[in-house]
Amino acid sequence: MAQPPQGRGQGPQGRGQGRGRGRGRDDRSEQEFIEKLVGINRVAKVVKGGRRFGFSAIVVVGDGKGRVGFALGKAREVPEAIRKATEKARKTLVRVPLREGRTLHHDVTGRFGAGRVVMRNAPAGTGIIAGGPMRAVFEALGVQDIVAKSVGTSNSHNMIKATFAALMNCNSPRQVANRRGKKVGEIVGRRDDTSGEREQTNA
Repeated sequence: MAQPPQGRGQGPQGRGQGRGRGRGRDDRSEQEFIEKLVGINRVAKVVKGGRRFGFSAIVVVGDGKGRVGFALGKAREVPEAIRKATEKARKTLVRVPLREGRTLHHDVTGRFGAGRVVMRNAPAGTGIIAGGPMRAVFEALGVQDIVAKSVGTSNSHNMIKATFAALMNCNSPRQVANRRGKKVGEIVGRRDDTSGEREQTNA
């Protein structure tokens, strides 16, 4: 007897299994990102009939491997505001060069508005010495050892923007060498010699 025709998605190579495999890839890609909720604020919009209340959420997203981004989302409900902020942050990821994948290549400062931050690279085992929104940025970025301090305002938005302004000024030895037309060994060797002279002076 002739077997009845197989329906869609019932065969060994049906479309149903293909959709299942696609969803698995999407789930894995979503799990690669680290999401940090920095803060939620209640906002109000004045309309003709009175005030319309909502919520704003600021979220930091990173892959833990040198890419990080942040965004602000607004909605009538908190979960929707967080979802909007997360989607925007994933579209604005920036890459930051890291030394040995754990700290910054050099000390750097950043400023935005009244916010001013100072960040210094640290030896292995130091950990993340930072507080508030700056810690969320470093954890999402994948930094393991760093010493940071906020010198200006404590506003979360200005602190995060000042932190990103500082991270954008970070350069790796390869970038500096390409800009100056030199070899990476010359840049790194000069940095090691300078650090050795500094230690002798402090001793």
